[in-house]
Amino acid sequence: MAKLIIGLAGEMGCGKGTVANYLVEKYNGSSHSFSTALKDILDRLYLDRSRDNLNGLSKALRGAFGEDVFAKSMSADAENDPHDVVVVENARRLDDIYYLRLLPHFKFVYIDAGMENRYKRMVERNQYVGDDMKTFEEFKREHELNTEASIPPLKEHANYVITNNGSLEDLYSQIDGIIKQNIG
Repeated sequence: MAKLIIGLAGEMGCGKGTVANYLVEKYNGSSHSFSTALKDILDRLYLDRSRDNLNGLSKALRGAFGEDVFAKSMSADAENDPHDVVVVENARRLDDIYYLRLLPHFKFVYIDAGMENRYKRMVERNQYVGDDMKTFEEFKREHELNTEASIPPLKEHANYVITNNGSLEDLYSQIDGIIKQNIG
């Protein structure tokens, strides 16, 4: 099997993690996330993994080491990964996928889902501190933050757009179609 590197982007609660987990489990792949290093640093500093802390730390690191600091590390991680299917989650800006697009067998997938579906998923999974307490109005306001507002334009640069407003079976079918087109 030829190597396939899949970059995932989409607004919060769209299903990026679900897609990544499916690819890892079904296709014996591996997954890397832009937020892993940020979470590791926050844990080491005994700070909450809140969206505010993640966003502030990301901004500080990009300011200190260059806007492409995460893009370079994700590209190297994906390229050096021995798995045939490698997933890179949570691209937020076009700069994030610049180096990945230079790699052979890279495909960029944008996951689209309605705002109400995404809000419900976010509250239910409670991934970050305070997500389970967030109102729909607060959720909508978060989309105005710099880190969130930069995501929707990525859709225009995707090789594939998945719509995730239906069942898991429908989502998985769309993913399987992308795999079949690229590695058979």
